[in-house]
Amino acid sequence: MNIDGGRHRPLQPSASRAGTIFAFDADRIMACGMGHGPGLALFVGFLRVFERDGPRAGSKLLPRDHISLRIFNNPDFGRHLLTNSLILIFNSFWREIFMDDAREFRVAAEDLILVVDLDRTLIRTDMLFETFWSAISRRWLNLFPAISALSQGRAALKQQLDALGPVDPASLPYNEDVIAYVEDWRRRGGRTALVSASDRRVVERIAAHLGLFDEVYGSDGQENLKGDRKAQRLIELYGPGRFAYVGDSEADVAVWNVAAKAITVNVPASLADRVESGNAQVEHLGSADQGYGVAAMKALRPHQWLKNALIFLPLLAAHQFDLWTFGQAALAFISYSLIASSVYLFNDLLDLASDRAHPRKCKRPFASGRLPLSWGTVMTPALMAAGFGIAAVLGPAFLAVMGFYFAMTTAYSLVLKRKLVVDVCTLAGLYTLRIIAGGVATGIPLSVWLLAFSVFFFFSLAAVKRQAELVSGAAEGKDQAHGRGYRTTDTPIVANMAVSSGYISVLVMALYLNTDAVRKLYSETAPLWGICLVLLFWISRTVMITHRGWMQDDPVVFAAKDRVSLVCVLLIFVLAMVGAVL
Repeated sequence: MNIDGGRHRPLQPSASRAGTIFAFDADRIMACGMGHGPGLALFVGFLRVFERDGPRAGSKLLPRDHISLRIFNNPDFGRHLLTNSLILIFNSFWREIFMDDAREFRVAAEDLILVVDLDRTLIRTDMLFETFWSAISRRWLNLFPAISALSQGRAALKQQLDALGPVDPASLPYNEDVIAYVEDWRRRGGRTALVSASDRRVVERIAAHLGLFDEVYGSDGQENLKGDRKAQRLIELYGPGRFAYVGDSEADVAVWNVAAKAITVNVPASLADRVESGNAQVEHLGSADQGYGVAAMKALRPHQWLKNALIFLPLLAAHQFDLWTFGQAALAFISYSLIASSVYLFNDLLDLASDRAHPRKCKRPFASGRLPLSWGTVMTPALMAAGFGIAAVLGPAFLAVMGFYFAMTTAYSLVLKRKLVVDVCTLAGLYTLRIIAGGVATGIPLSVWLLAFSVFFFFSLAAVKRQAELVSGAAEGKDQAHGRGYRTTDTPIVANMAVSSGYISVLVMALYLNTDAVRKLYSETAPLWGICLVLLFWISRTVMITHRGWMQDDPVVFAAKDRVSLVCVLLIFVLAMVGAVL
């Protein structure tokens, strides 16, 4: 038998114990022979008893016949033999039953290399779309060299996109389950490799950032290392059945079929069945149900549709409550919401880096990796087409308004949001444009007073939004808002802009209440002055809350959840109703 990992150690005479004929190493014999069952255990038990109770005669060795007489005449021989044998039999069964899994894993880790895919496996995103949107966010003209590279194949496109928009590996959303699996494999002595269809330079940067992989392979601008090509490369590198593979998609089936072990990550049940039918050893990580539907709905930001209720403001201000007018306003609301959601998606795709650096925005579906970027790339134009289709039904004037809205929001996403003060002015204009859209859709003439109030009031809210970002950044020790033109030292000035503009909007409201148009619409104007007091209170409180760091990024969303703000809205509605019926 082999002892000490294949090194033979024969039994040798010893004088270490007086009278012991041989120094039997029973533990070593047992360790190497566990797989031979209880028979060997009984034999080793006899050796241990012989070692303890063997013949002694001072320092002299006894003749062989005296040996047997001395052992078997010992009254404790039977008890010692039975006890030692039972203990060793128990150890034998324990190791056979409970150590098999550990021994198999150790052998697998020593003999196989763990190959890990990158996109939607090690990371919860896809580097093709990551680099594409990173390139577009840096310079929208990068779209043209990307289209040119696509004509040369996907591998060339990936290489070009990485050159135009490299992504910081530290900002990517990683799959913690996969990382833990790789770490456990390495801890048990196994080798690991990161092999991806993403461009080789991208894969190398991510591998260097994590420090978990012994080998790294990726597409080289000529060959797209995916599917059958990846399977063939792995066979060339390691041989068929000499690696375990971690993947996530249909394209990985070809690799799983030639792997010794298949590890799937967040695959649907149908794909899991296919993998199990083609591979004897399969392990599943993550959940098949990723909740993409819920994440997609959250990415649309339906709570932001509350802003589009401004479309109904011309209808309410003119007291025109007929069904046709309301129907026109409702269609405009739907069109505006669809186009606005497409813009939100577009903005999120462009803002991946800054959102991931933000303490709350990092939880958004695209930034966190809960929703694939491919979904956003498809949903953005689809929602836009649907919104403009409805806008066309409302007439060319409304279609033109929506076209201008889309152009302004696109310019804001690409350029204007990084410009000092220009971003706040643009946001105020976009809010006011909703009121203009409502007037155009319903055919109701808009009052100059209403437009003036809207510009100043929403300039105040836009400034509050920037103030909230600056206060949050200062609390985190940042000197400048990420992706914005403001520094944290600008916070007092931005707060003053919010307060002064908000107060001017209340002044415009007070002046409007003295006009003849108001007297024609309301039988009693005195209750309307209470609206001015409510607005003064709400604006002052909002700025103060923001100053103390209690404000979320968007004051409109905050107002929809804040109980005091909801009470203020109710008071304004009651005061307006009282002025109308008295």
